[in-house]
Amino acid sequence: MPKILLIVSGSVAACKVPQVISLLKEDPSVELRCILTSGGARFITAETLACLTGHKVYQDAFESPETYLHIELARWADLIVVLPTTANFMTKLSIGKAEDLATTVLLASNKDILLVPAMNVRMWLHKATQRNLKILQDYGYDFIGPEQGEMACGEYGEGKMSSPRQIYSYIKNYFNQKNLVKKKNFKALVTTGPTREYLDPVRYISNESSGKQGYEVALALKKLGIKTKLIAGPSNLIYSKDLKIKKIISAKEMMNEVKKSLPVDIAVCAAAVSDFKPISKSKNKIKKNTSSMNDIGLEKNPDILDYLSKNNKARPKIVVGFSAETENIIIKTATTDNSVFFKGSLEHHDIDQAGGAVTTTTKFPNASDVQNDVMTISNPSAFDFKLVADKTSAGVYAWYVMGSHSSDTATTFQDNILIIRHIIFL
Repeated sequence: MPKILLIVSGSVAACKVPQVISLLKEDPSVELRCILTSGGARFITAETLACLTGHKVYQDAFESPETYLHIELARWADLIVVLPTTANFMTKLSIGKAEDLATTVLLASNKDILLVPAMNVRMWLHKATQRNLKILQDYGYDFIGPEQGEMACGEYGEGKMSSPRQIYSYIKNYFNQKNLVKKKNFKALVTTGPTREYLDPVRYISNESSGKQGYEVALALKKLGIKTKLIAGPSNLIYSKDLKIKKIISAKEMMNEVKKSLPVDIAVCAAAVSDFKPISKSKNKIKKNTSSMNDIGLEKNPDILDYLSKNNKARPKIVVGFSAETENIIIKTATTDNSVFFKGSLEHHDIDQAGGAVTTTTKFPNASDVQNDVMTISNPSAFDFKLVADKTSAGVYAWYVMGSHSSDTATTFQDNILIIRHIIFL
């Protein structure tokens, strides 16, 4: 039976909490408990929440002096949802404040925590709130919303709490995924970080990479309950002790470790693998007056993504690869060998548009659904984009990639813009 602990904080959006509870209670297997903060009690009563959940509503950490109430509730819940989450509440969590039952439970929890922001658009966009958002994301908190729309204060913008239906769907999918993963015993491997190909004991060829992308992917898979192995090249990241990590240096070492890790169900190749390596490595440091440095012989490294997707009998059912590009972005729907595949849409959301935010959608492939269809984004100005998956013949796969270009004057995507190059489905 899923056990959900709702923490209701002080926002006018608290009036929507009964709708969320009613939707969740449609499933008789769900068990709900509520903590009501002093701020939340200004917008909704404990009696209302008690009637809807069928259980006592907790408000005071010391109302049961014979027990450690904050520990009991933290361990009881399978999921904790702060609904709504105010700017003040985010601040408390970001600095680790434990001043009441709600904040104490959250600090004592070892379970997943979902925050549902609700506040004025300027409060949400304030640098302090955005700083707190990043801190809390780094702590491992999940967020749903906020959305864009008209607010109770009469203003329009980002900060509106997600609808009860959206919140309900998120929670339902959370437990569905948990149950699916638990039954299937899925395994995954993720590659991340750069590789180094040494010319001599002190010099090497490498790609720029922090390793952050693959690390976050691995954490997300692990969070779903998937047995995940992270193969990581050299980086300054401090990795979670909860993750199974194998550290490597070269592309050859990464390839060998990938082969050892098979079979798996999912492979995500986020590493910035060096495409080339020296044909030979000097045993000693090559002196700067050595003429041979003018002509370094290079050869190609093994293509790990290609091996995983095509050339082995233990091919994972899902293989995902990424590539960093500095020129115009080109996405192909399919090639004759199915090495490149994308089906879905690209959404362009302009929040700075005069008269309000504007969203435009480009369907992909086009209406003719021709093979080798190519979409090129040329000469883009500053905008955010989202790639949205569509249904394949093998089933539905939900995935997206988000990114941005910060310059209003730049003519192409440059620098560290990431785009999916290989998406291979079942």
